[in-house]
Amino acid sequence: MRDATPQTVYLKDYTPPDYLIDQVELVFELDEQRTLVRAGLDVRRNPDSRSASEALTLFGEELLLVGISLDGQALAAGDYTLSDETLTIHRVPGDRPFRIDIENIIDPQANTALEGLYLSSSMLCTQCEAQGFRKITWFLDRPDVMSRFTTKLIADKTQYPVLLSNGNKIGAGNLDGGRHWVAWQDPFAKPCYLFALVAGQLECVADEFTTVSGRRIALEIFVEAHNVDKCGHAMQSLKNAMRWDEETYGLEYDLDLYMIVAVDHFNMGAMENKGLNVFNTKFVLARPDTATDSDYEHIEGVIGHEYFHNWSGNRVTCRDWFQLSLKEGFTVFRDQQFSGDRSSPAVKRIEDVNMLRTRQFAEDAGPLAHPIRPEAYIEINNFYTLTVYEKGAEVVRMLHTLLGAAGFRQGCDMYFKRHDGQAVTCEDFVKAMEDANGVELTQFRRWYSQAGTPVLEVEQAFDAGRLTLTVKQSCPPTPNQPEKLPLHVPIKLGFLAADGSPARFQYRGEFCEEATVSLTEAEQRFVFESLTEKPIVSLLRGFSAPVTLKIDRDPEELAFLLSYDSDTFNRWEAGQQLVSRIIFGLIADIQAGRTLTANPVLIEAFRAILADAGADLSYRALLLSLPDEGYLGGQMAVVDVEAIHQAREFVRLSLATALSAEFQRVYAEHHQDESGCFDASAVGRRRLKNACLSYLTALEKPDSYALAETQFRSARNMTDQIAALSAVVNSRNPAKADCLDSFYRQWQREALVVDKWFTLQATCHMPETFATVQSLMQHPAFDMKTPNRVRSLVGAFSQSNPLHFHARNGDGYRFLADRVIELNTLNPQIAARMVGGFAQWRRYDTDRQALMTRELRRIVETEHLSKDVYEIASKSLA
Repeated sequence: MRDATPQTVYLKDYTPPDYLIDQVELVFELDEQRTLVRAGLDVRRNPDSRSASEALTLFGEELLLVGISLDGQALAAGDYTLSDETLTIHRVPGDRPFRIDIENIIDPQANTALEGLYLSSSMLCTQCEAQGFRKITWFLDRPDVMSRFTTKLIADKTQYPVLLSNGNKIGAGNLDGGRHWVAWQDPFAKPCYLFALVAGQLECVADEFTTVSGRRIALEIFVEAHNVDKCGHAMQSLKNAMRWDEETYGLEYDLDLYMIVAVDHFNMGAMENKGLNVFNTKFVLARPDTATDSDYEHIEGVIGHEYFHNWSGNRVTCRDWFQLSLKEGFTVFRDQQFSGDRSSPAVKRIEDVNMLRTRQFAEDAGPLAHPIRPEAYIEINNFYTLTVYEKGAEVVRMLHTLLGAAGFRQGCDMYFKRHDGQAVTCEDFVKAMEDANGVELTQFRRWYSQAGTPVLEVEQAFDAGRLTLTVKQSCPPTPNQPEKLPLHVPIKLGFLAADGSPARFQYRGEFCEEATVSLTEAEQRFVFESLTEKPIVSLLRGFSAPVTLKIDRDPEELAFLLSYDSDTFNRWEAGQQLVSRIIFGLIADIQAGRTLTANPVLIEAFRAILADAGADLSYRALLLSLPDEGYLGGQMAVVDVEAIHQAREFVRLSLATALSAEFQRVYAEHHQDESGCFDASAVGRRRLKNACLSYLTALEKPDSYALAETQFRSARNMTDQIAALSAVVNSRNPAKADCLDSFYRQWQREALVVDKWFTLQATCHMPETFATVQSLMQHPAFDMKTPNRVRSLVGAFSQSNPLHFHARNGDGYRFLADRVIELNTLNPQIAARMVGGFAQWRRYDTDRQALMTRELRRIVETEHLSKDVYEIASKSLA
């Protein structure tokens, strides 16, 4: 058993800090095993404090105290109390500012949790969000304590020639013994979670950006020498993001220098530390032969996300960690806007919604469900969730929909002007939207406090040119929230005439072809007039709210919407619903032992897509996609893993068989021998032709084997090569082993490409996959201390391969539990994220439930279990 039950932190218990720290002076004498930290803190009593205590309690973990003084006087052992997590000075001045000086030692090399200061390869770097700074020195480690930092770094000049920290460089020099120093100063007050430090043998890729006001900003990306040629896209993405934020939100960068460092060992995607962003290499490094089109898009999106945090997260930050979605949900929405503007808005929206419905809706439906502003936590790292980020972005998007683009911008302008330099709450954000637009959003605020995915049930009645839609909203019970109140749900809609053209209608006295209605009651009727015939209803256009929509439609109506709906999201959604309807029918046939038959409506609908000569090839590729097995499972009362896979594969094979000539034609039309092109047309060509290749592979014929193998061996870009290898791996192609070996030998020195190699094998649906995964654990390239490698194999298998992870014998469950227990002592954050594979155990049959809960109990009963893992595992069992 673990040593003790960790303490739960509640939003309702928030109190302002008793003390504030105005200035921080840090000196680091850097060494990979013994770094000396000297911290000088200028402290004063907080006038808003509600406590009468004379004590000052600072947070710190895994620190060796060397000495501590108050206003220059060394404190004796009896003047303070030291615990595993706190340093309490018994009496400090309450009527005047005072100075605390602390010296402590830390061991970066032993820090496998990758929080605080740690060693990544030969580089020293930091990760302080959410509470990593307390592993650097004792501090008031909470986001509502905002300080101005001055940092001096001292290190061996040969081992650590580059020394970086936040803000602007203010000095540098040489010291005796081959050492040197560099000093940095951040002129803006910030919480300590935004502190950053990097030291190592790094090369700099430099550029500059001229702001709208004419200021020249130095841009620098630091990487290891062998990665210098993979930074061009990241640099251009940064400049694109800076210009977009000026043009779209009127926000200009505020320092003279913006730095990015790419790090191999990183628990997150990236971190927005003020002026010095630390990135997982996955979201910086790209070259056409090593990175896919998807990688390129994700890099631009993440670069944008961290840059946008400069205002939505740094200049205005969150008061406490319960407000995390204040910065993350808002900034995800901003990066989604940016990525859509930079590429295809239709494709970007569909990809975001697809991920939300596949993964976040599952989170909403399980034991870990929580509102975007949680009420309680044990370990704050566990609330960096899809709900806080992705659903949080959907809540911001609904405000944009309700207020319009201009009104939303007015609200943002007021929010940044009103709260610049402050640590604030979600309520402050909504209040700025209200005040800027003269609206009332009291009911809308429920989105911040209610968990779960709302369900909208729609009935329609047409009579004499009048269409009445009756909409009922409900939300299933979630942990600690059995009853739900009606939400304010914006529903964007339009109607189609019998010939597929938009049908004009009258709503509230105005004629239009599209409208947004506000659902605010548990049941509400909306009346649309002046229609010349009963229309086909297109509801929830653009996915205007994160809800599940239920409306009776037959396959012919769905096929009609797939052919004619002018809303790009709803056209794709009609196709997904059509395929899902057919798959669930096949699942029923499988469970009843009936013979499976192909559906001609679906085949003709896909034939029309393949014949469509529309310009957006990426969108056409999405229209040809089948619903994810995880998404299909989320719609079943009891998930039938094998039947879902069998039915989906039957549909894929039926389409491939009936449309083989069309798939071959479209593949041939768009297949080109190309490298280095990352424009919309090239990306679209690759997406569409590789979608066709995937279908052709399902035929398991020599000519399709040859097509995939030829593309694999001749590809000059990673998108085509990895797509072809995926086609080979997920088939009985006799060249599989040779292709896998060839790919590894070609790319074994490129870590991010090797990650793809692991993931392809971990997510394969062929029978031998689990044995392959087990053997890959022993591969020389696999390392449990590298988060990207763990995610690429263990995470990919447990979260993206339901067929084999949920094998009836429970081998997948035992495998995951063993890895979680192993990771618990190495990297609790990554271990906790792996536990998520068990969270949906109640959705499966009783045998699988028993197997999963047995492994969860084994995890919970592990000695010295981290707070991170304990919280996820125990809540999953509750």
